[in-house]
Amino acid sequence: MVFDMLAKGSKQIFLFFGSISLICAAIYLLSERYFFLYTCVAFLLLFIFSFYFFRDPERNGEISSYHMLSPADGRVVSIDGNKICIFMNMTDVHVNRIPMDGEVLLTRHSKGSYFPAFLKSSKHNERLTTKLKTPHGFIELVQIAGFGFRRIQSYIHAGDAVSQNQKFGMILFGSRVDVTIPESFEIHVRKYQKIRAGVSVIASLKDSEVEEEKREEEAKSFDFG
Repeated sequence: MVFDMLAKGSKQIFLFFGSISLICAAIYLLSERYFFLYTCVAFLLLFIFSFYFFRDPERNGEISSYHMLSPADGRVVSIDGNKICIFMNMTDVHVNRIPMDGEVLLTRHSKGSYFPAFLKSSKHNERLTTKLKTPHGFIELVQIAGFGFRRIQSYIHAGDAVSQNQKFGMILFGSRVDVTIPESFEIHVRKYQKIRAGVSVIASLKDSEVEEEKREEEAKSFDFG
């Protein structure tokens, strides 16, 4: 079905735009007032555009415990210490994905303002903070709503076990995702780089940490061999 190719939780948006368009069309046919005809066309265009905006294509990035995949489509707008900020414009896929296997410690929703998501002042916008516990440290994901729309959908809850590349939520119409990187990882993206959720590797375990982990795995294998 068509809706199977669209983001989870987007059906109500289609129903809203479609219903308004049909109601205005009916009123126009009865009253012949052009205001309702123009409104009908406007909502019909929004209905059609939504099929593009809420697309949810398959992503098959390389799964590995040694690297982190991008949680969002978009462009890196800043790298501040161990935090990467990714801005999603209107043409990007707005479904967000888990960067690494772990356990959800909490999801916290905060109300806020309407600033454009690419501005520093967007730190005051509506947001949903998700904290993960992973084998390599803690990861914080902050979904920030953009200008004009204040709706963030989460697909996960505290206590859930999540896997790399799993879909964990969606932000409507222009937004940003901030992700913190564990200290044992090194960042591989640069400012203004275009990246894709579930495909682009944004950070990987430092070589010394990889060697240490491999030695531990070999020791366990020897102990139980």
